Amino acid sequence: MSAKKTLTMIVAALLVGTTLAGPVDAAETLRLSEVSHLHGIAVDPGDPSRLYLASHHGVWLTNPDGTATRVSDNRHDYMGFTPNPAQPGAFFASGHPETGGNLGVLVSTDGAKTWKAVSKGVNGPVDFHAMDVSPADPTVLYGHYGSVQVSRDAGKSWEVTGKPPADMFDLAASAKDPNTVYAATRNGLMVSRDAGKSWQAAYVVQRPASMVTTTRDGTAYAFLLGTGLLKTSEPSLAWQPVSNGFGDTILLHLAVDPTNPERLYAVTDTSAVIASQDGGKTWKPFRS
Repeated sequence: MSAKKTLTMIVAALLVGTTLAGPVDAAETLRLSEVSHLHGIAVDPGDPSRLYLASHHGVWLTNPDGTATRVSDNRHDYMGFTPNPAQPGAFFASGHPETGGNLGVLVSTDGAKTWKAVSKGVNGPVDFHAMDVSPADPTVLYGHYGSVQVSRDAGKSWEVTGKPPADMFDLAASAKDPNTVYAATRNGLMVSRDAGKSWQAAYVVQRPASMVTTTRDGTAYAFLLGTGLLKTSEPSLAWQPVSNGFGDTILLHLAVDPTNPERLYAVTDTSAVIASQDGGKTWKPFRS
């Protein structure tokens, strides 16, 4: 597949908030390969060998036998799915209800089983396709809904801070500064140090970036088409290559095991779940 065709497909998938796989059926438990349209990933803090997967049809938790069980008590389309670093088992999300429309900002405190609305956001109800909690200050959240919005009271109220970079696919809040936020865009990796009011290039190579994420210890990861997986330690922007052995595969979402930073998990553009045991250098299909 040509790089141009791959980019066209992934841009379309990211902009509409879906991936390239087919819909799941109505079963409560499915083979992991059947859980599609994945919009987010998080490591289970109670059992790091299991993963939460936010999808077009609810939130799922992987099982040791290679299946996944839907843990959410609904089949909403969960976008902007992100764990609360200050409260294990708590998550924020946005997206679309089963009946259509937008969900605004939701919170779960019981392992993604039940959800309640905490805010509509500015000009909402919003549909944050990208949202993140600041590891530097977990009361600060960022979301992207036409504009960049920030909440400084754990999602209860929001304000518009500025315009996002063109074709922004993902964002990640800094682990060192609650006013610093990164963006993965069609034109490369960007950074704002004023809560989204202004943006500058965060990496010298201006290739399409599909994913960016940070960890509580100040490590940041990003994926650039043609460059592969990159890594840096904040606040430095001295990104170093980790791996470029992905072929036509593109990483959309990444989670790092908080108990072992060498264990990384990712969702690809085909809704495959892959895992690395060596800090991202090599990858294999995920097995619980």
